[in-house]
Amino acid sequence: MWERSLVLSAPGKAILHGEHAVVHGKVALAVALDLRTFLRLRPCREGKICVRLPGVGLERSWDTLRLQALRKGFTADLDGSKAPSTEQLETLREFAGIAARASAPESLATLAFLYMYLAISAKHGDVPNLDLVVWSQLPTGAGLGSSAAYAVCLAAALLTACGAISCPLKEGESTARWTEEELTLINTWAFQGERVIHGTPSGVDNAVATWGGALRYQSGKIMPLKRVPMLRILLTNTRVPRSTKVLVAGVKEKLLKFPAIMQPVLDSIDAISQECQSLLEAMPANPSPEDYSLLEELFDINQHHLSVIGVGHPSLDRLCQVTASHGLHSKLTGAGGGGCGITLLRPDTSLLAMEAAKEDLCACGFECWETSIGAPGVTLHSSSSLNAKVLQALGES
Repeated sequence: MWERSLVLSAPGKAILHGEHAVVHGKVALAVALDLRTFLRLRPCREGKICVRLPGVGLERSWDTLRLQALRKGFTADLDGSKAPSTEQLETLREFAGIAARASAPESLATLAFLYMYLAISAKHGDVPNLDLVVWSQLPTGAGLGSSAAYAVCLAAALLTACGAISCPLKEGESTARWTEEELTLINTWAFQGERVIHGTPSGVDNAVATWGGALRYQSGKIMPLKRVPMLRILLTNTRVPRSTKVLVAGVKEKLLKFPAIMQPVLDSIDAISQECQSLLEAMPANPSPEDYSLLEELFDINQHHLSVIGVGHPSLDRLCQVTASHGLHSKLTGAGGGGCGITLLRPDTSLLAMEAAKEDLCACGFECWETSIGAPGVTLHSSSSLNAKVLQALGES
């Protein structure tokens, strides 16, 4: 039986540069947000596996012996070439009482957990009776990698519980991380969880949640940046719903209609991503005012490009106007057409200016978080290192 209580977390993600251009073979930079998903793992002495995600209204438990009876058909191909099969997912839906086309967050979270539990235990040995609680600072459906952070937390927790990876947190330490080899295993299983939720994910979101910092993504190849300073940002959700599929199709249509006009714009977005990568990797831990000026210029140029290719939105224009009135620079992040935007905060940005900007943005009906980019990836925590809000959400005394 698993005898320890553990808390671990994984970050969300934002796209810094390269949105949409990445679909056409260009470079994109993805960064880890210091808005995190937390998982508390405890032993369960009742012969059950219990999972609770209060944020999406999920509370389920299953008899461990019943689950183990299912696992014969749940081996997974760890080289990433074999996705969860339709038959496997249909079996899990029937077992959990989930309708065939159900796509609510709690349904997908349940399927991802069941698949990962069965496949990991089939590959690495029995996962003991467990009680898991997951709580997140990330909104769902906002393009901020909430499902990947969940999958990474699940992978790390289940692999630790069955002994496939170590438990690196030593007495007296506030945080600890796994070895590179162990992180690779966590990431591999998290990608399988993302496949359950999204079907054909790129792998970027779970890689960011695993390793943190910043990653370069191009044509299926993921490469971590050598080093990235922690940069403060204001993250704003316009709450305007959008369809990534429709927006991607719209960019493709424009590219086919006006190739001589659109291709140079995509090339320029690619150049912005590469320029930003060079700038970030050359920055000291405490960037200079000149460094921030360059980052702000790249934000401004890229935001104009994204509007040109057709993924802007009046809500995003308003976001940029509001923050500009307070001397700040913003751009959309993700698919565009609404969704989220990021605003760079210099170290000398006054508290008064930031609070005034947040007040004006909230007056537009937007939701704001002050956070940072370049955050660490999946991490083990001692209870003493977590704030009261996180402990309360996880049911820690």
